[in-house]
Amino acid sequence: MRRIAIINQKGGVGKTTTAVNLSAALAEAGMKVCLLDIDPQAHSSLHLGLALGANENSIYQCLVGEASLADARHQIEENLAVIPSHIDLAAAEMELAGEVGREFLLRELLEKDQEEFDYLIIDCPPSLGILTLNALTTAGEVFLPLQPHFLALHGFSKLLRTIEVVSKRLNPVLALTGVIFCMYEGSTKLAQEVIGEVEAFFENERAKGGIWSDVVNFETRIRRNVRLAEAPSYGKSIFQYAPHSHGAEDYRALAIEVLEQATLMPSPVNVHD
Repeated sequence: MRRIAIINQKGGVGKTTTAVNLSAALAEAGMKVCLLDIDPQAHSSLHLGLALGANENSIYQCLVGEASLADARHQIEENLAVIPSHIDLAAAEMELAGEVGREFLLRELLEKDQEEFDYLIIDCPPSLGILTLNALTTAGEVFLPLQPHFLALHGFSKLLRTIEVVSKRLNPVLALTGVIFCMYEGSTKLAQEVIGEVEAFFENERAKGGIWSDVVNFETRIRRNVRLAEAPSYGKSIFQYAPHSHGAEDYRALAIEVLEQATLMPSPVNVHD
């Protein structure tokens, strides 16, 4: 099972849109996918029409030991399941502060889970706290969605440093393996310049080896598309809402790249299974 954390500490760059629609695209391609929403904003959950009631289990109950992942999991489509989040999760940072081994709670939950999936996609919070740390200790890979805009690069080095530290100290299989350019406008000079800077940066880092060795700047660009912006308000993925839109076309193409990437990897990315 590939375990992929979708992370960017800056909001509004396409993180949740990518987590939901990449999951849906992989499921459409025949993969068995579980989308795990570990963001207290619960935007991935809401995007797929999951607005939990007061007595329903979410990832919060799982992390505090009141439920298993199976108790919280919802089947959305034949190949797509979701473990939803809830605003209660915002309290987890404080509640888990004194917990021994709090960085590994999610990994331990997953090790106990009996359900088998081809892909686990984790939608992380736009912050670098204990919830994101749990995602990084559980994942084998990180995908980084970026808007090709100057401000989207703000804090970029801090995020990369966090991934590097987690890899060295807590999760030796963790690696950044994909950069996804979202909200792309090909007609702008700035977009081309930012993409060029990012590609040059990782080309230099790739030469150093380590956790940057397998970084791929995906060729697919997720174009700015109004249908992608509308889909969450209907509680649907782009494939349910507008299957013939540019947004659906782009995420299908990205899924193909992700699947092809797996065939090129010399050995399994994750060793937690």
